[in-house]
Amino acid sequence: MKPIPAAPLPTTTTVAPSPSLALFGIEPLRAALEYASMRLMAIDGLPRGDGHAVVVFPGLAGDVRSTRPLLDLCTQLGYEAYDWGLGANRGPQGDVATWLAELADHVDDMTAAHRDRISLIGWSLGGIYAREVAKQIPKRVRCVITLGTPFAGTPEQTNIAWFYRLLNGQRLSADAQLLTRLRTAPAAPTLSIYSRTDGVVAWQACVDHDCPHVEHVEVSGSHCGLGWNPAALEIIARRLARSPRTPRVAMTAQPQFQCPLPATL
Repeated sequence: MKPIPAAPLPTTTTVAPSPSLALFGIEPLRAALEYASMRLMAIDGLPRGDGHAVVVFPGLAGDVRSTRPLLDLCTQLGYEAYDWGLGANRGPQGDVATWLAELADHVDDMTAAHRDRISLIGWSLGGIYAREVAKQIPKRVRCVITLGTPFAGTPEQTNIAWFYRLLNGQRLSADAQLLTRLRTAPAAPTLSIYSRTDGVVAWQACVDHDCPHVEHVEVSGSHCGLGWNPAALEIIARRLARSPRTPRVAMTAQPQFQCPLPATL
């Protein structure tokens, strides 16, 4: 299969609507198909890791079971893969700033045995955590990768605000100060993987309009299957293998990685 042709990234700050209910309704089926494709994925041609630690944060309601394919891939490639260690992701509890600070301390402690800088990977809401942790412990972070993470969006750009409230007991915050904080990119090299056919969050909310060192790569897939989408996994493998000394590249409308799906798919 050929790489997905790049389409221009948005250049305005117009708030995009949430994805259509039709896309949202077929998320489970599409995610299941992506999982089946992942099971056939060949990894022999992917670059090997250097052993540094990689921490993976699940999406809303996800836990280590949902991120197991990604954790297994990191391990198979030679990294020290860590689940975030806090069970099911029900969103921040209590004061958001305090909760995020405690999460950063937890990640710092969990990976304290590693002298090299660590990589952080977050899926959806977990990507918000990855970005915020990177801001709190910048000297320890090598790179940040997010999957379908609406860091530049608002609650109106998602179809699951009701589900968040059901799990967390609180509404998704639309506080302007918090949204500005979440939009601010970490200092570490950052990559956002997104899909224009995401049925949960507006893909425009996964794109940083203002920070030229944030990279973006578009893949074809669902939101609920991004964590095991073969194209996304290949992109992650190649980004993790990049030397931390490699200069950052400017954001362009073209994907930074031209990754066709494995020949076995």
